[in-house]
Amino acid sequence: MTHRSLRSTSAAAVVVTALASVLIGHQPAHAAADRIRLGNSSDVSRGSWNGPAFTMNGAGGIVTASMTRAIDEIRGGTGSLDVVVLAGSAPTSGSKTPECDTITTLSGVNSCTTWTLTAAADGNNSQVNTDVRNAEFVYFAGGDQCRYTAWKGTALEASVESVVAKGGGSGGGSAGHHINSPIVYDACNGSVTSAEALANPYDRYISFTTGMFEWANYGAVINDSHFVTRDRMGRTMAFLARSVKDGLAPGGAAWGVGVEEGGGSLFLDRNGTATQYGKDAYVVLADHQPEQAVDRKPLTYSGFKIWRLTPGSTFDFKNRPTCGYYLRSVTNGVADANLYSGTPVTDCGGQGGGAALAESEPNDTRDTADDATGLASPASLTGGMKSTSDRDYFKLSVNAGQTVSVNCAVPSAYDADLYWLDANGSTLERSVNDGAGTDESLSFTRTGSGTGTYYLDMEAYSGSGSATYTCTVTKS
Repeated sequence: MTHRSLRSTSAAAVVVTALASVLIGHQPAHAAADRIRLGNSSDVSRGSWNGPAFTMNGAGGIVTASMTRAIDEIRGGTGSLDVVVLAGSAPTSGSKTPECDTITTLSGVNSCTTWTLTAAADGNNSQVNTDVRNAEFVYFAGGDQCRYTAWKGTALEASVESVVAKGGGSGGGSAGHHINSPIVYDACNGSVTSAEALANPYDRYISFTTGMFEWANYGAVINDSHFVTRDRMGRTMAFLARSVKDGLAPGGAAWGVGVEEGGGSLFLDRNGTATQYGKDAYVVLADHQPEQAVDRKPLTYSGFKIWRLTPGSTFDFKNRPTCGYYLRSVTNGVADANLYSGTPVTDCGGQGGGAALAESEPNDTRDTADDATGLASPASLTGGMKSTSDRDYFKLSVNAGQTVSVNCAVPSAYDADLYWLDANGSTLERSVNDGAGTDESLSFTRTGSGTGTYYLDMEAYSGSGSATYTCTVTKS
């Protein structure tokens, strides 16, 4: 959330594995900080990690598909890692560790420690900083990003940065999404609506924190959450116009990243390629000075460039595209209609480039597999489950040391499972989540020498239909 309020969790029971159910430590480190550790009491010790990786969620909870990918990419598909969850307030109901309850069910997690820190001085707590520096991923819970910005300049800021620097990762949801951008709408004066922000881009509720977390390939970005449900496109436009006008963004251009709630998550890999999970996200660019952005006057800005990222699509933050966007403007505080959809002015073959291949039947065996070996990364593979026994094979090649991540957005018409096979057809990795419309994802690292041939196998589990699934294949 961007309102300054306590975290809330669902009252529904959370089913966790034996790892999560073992409460290793629950003790207040001092009056204002509370620590609960789930999983193993000892941290993993390892010389190198394969990140960084980031998850930017539209709501406070963990999105398992993107979190699984982050864990797999950081550990390179082998071993396990430690996670720390940072929260500025305790949940008002339910579990005291809702994020760790989910994280500890995921493969490759050694431990998950929740720290609830209610004072700015907690950023210099020695045990907090030891836990964070020993972790490989830091997740900022939902709640109040103003409390997180209070840690700017403390030891905790440097500790989180050290996790990313060693090849780990960072992420968060809602308020935790906001804090992971270099320009933070901090909500320290209260939360602002789109109508208020467009009517006065210098409204007293609009304030920013800069100079905190500056992740590679993610410069000049302002994050926003609960994006479509709470109609936040307008206020993001005002934030961007302010950032350009006030010189907060280098180079005279500011970028907004708004992620929808309900399972929306933007995953960012070490090469700057983002993949969207669950629900839509929007990338919004303000690349010139606003026609009008002054205190107590409505905003006027012509030509915001907007990219809509649907689940499974990608966006290259390292080499940001100059095509594929639609345009929307604000005139005297009134935004154009249809802010959340539009026809791209120019088409660059998908969000952020890459290459695409649609299935061609028959492709039900390895011998008849569609050949995707020549596609650039990220590649988009599409198809449909035409019957309840349909199987779609795609042939790919992987070089020595490469990690391949596959994220498949599955339509609600059917339940499909994802398999990664070697050249002989043996299953090396699989993703078999239950339920129609449930996304599937996996990752694989080639440890052998030379180049190997592999097959992506998408199989119908239940249901069928012409609705298209999209599998995004990223090599790093």
